Amino acid sequence: MTAPLSTSASASDLPTVRLMPKANARAIRHGAPWVYANELVTDRRTKKLEPGTLARLEDAERQPLGLVAVNPTSKIIARMLDPDPEAQIDQSWFEAHIARALDLRNRLYDAPYYRLIHAEADGLPGVVIDRFGDTCVVQPNAAWAEALLTPLCAALVAVTGVTNVLKNAGGRTRTLEGLDDVSTVLAGDAPDAALPVPMNGAIYMADLTGGQKTGLFYDQRPNHAFAANLSRGARVLDVFAHVGGFSLAALAAGATSAVAVDGSAPALELAAQGAAEMGVADRFETRQGDAFDTLAALRTEDATFDVVICDPPAFAPSRNALDAGLRAYERIARLAAPLVAENGILVLCSCSHAADLGQFRVASVRGIGRAGRRPILLHTGFAGPDHPQLPQLAESGYLKSLVFRL
Repeated sequence: MTAPLSTSASASDLPTVRLMPKANARAIRHGAPWVYANELVTDRRTKKLEPGTLARLEDAERQPLGLVAVNPTSKIIARMLDPDPEAQIDQSWFEAHIARALDLRNRLYDAPYYRLIHAEADGLPGVVIDRFGDTCVVQPNAAWAEALLTPLCAALVAVTGVTNVLKNAGGRTRTLEGLDDVSTVLAGDAPDAALPVPMNGAIYMADLTGGQKTGLFYDQRPNHAFAANLSRGARVLDVFAHVGGFSLAALAAGATSAVAVDGSAPALELAAQGAAEMGVADRFETRQGDAFDTLAALRTEDATFDVVICDPPAFAPSRNALDAGLRAYERIARLAAPLVAENGILVLCSCSHAADLGQFRVASVRGIGRAGRRPILLHTGFAGPDHPQLPQLAESGYLKSLVFRL
């Protein structure tokens, strides 16, 4: 259940929550966006607050730190919204944040296809908004944003001029926040077909209502481009391809052929549609199946490729899954490396925030070595600038891409 929040209540009417003496108030003052449950005084009154309740945050000496959204049921019990404890979280407040984010994207991109709001880094904790032309898909992954969807949506339309706003409720963190999984249309209409999205010279078909996440992964854009530059005249294998992220960019750059592997038949159908839209269907092939099994099968077929890319889902989505996730990344590298032609390219990606860059690199190199190959590391890539990192939040640097020559 989300809180019946008011967008017109004065800050003086809001409850106050306080950090414990052991909590790092300095980190909050310097921009840390989260307060964990073991850092906040959780008395009976605080525990009774509805998820998403706005409150003023004080340090242990009762000095104000800012305005937060509180969720007593979450490990992240408070999310910093504004350093001004008197801030009014209304449509105007949302408009200011969205306008600032839009100005940055307008400097970065010449077409309205990007991540418009990247949660904490854009000042809206737990909120993700991806833009597809005149349609935006919103993921309100925190209780406060769910409760304030009406002013958020109104601000989004007012600032960007989009006509359609969709709510995607498929985020894993919504469950942790006690939220439902019901997606809906907030403004305008949902598209009745996949939308074509131009990126890196390719055309991707994005299913905004039935696809993964918001319909497309914008974060890999610069890594698609880097790998594509190495794919001219090459035979390319794109594993965990989704709608053809790496393979279609490679074909647009001049790859001679590309094979896209994924477990999802609908995703591969969208990839094939994208290839057809680009006029490269004759150089594009899809292969549905489990990625590990398909890599092993290609090995038995003595298949080789000049460029092999593996972009799996998060194998280590939490610290509890870290060890198993690192073993999975090592296994992927071990299975993929034998398929790379001599002096060819192997691209390995991780979107697991629990596995840092060093751990991912060690697992990848170990897997390559166990396959009997010798790598050199050409390039390390990260998410694009429409996915800015918050320096005080390591989790915002989740995406890593390692480009090896074998």
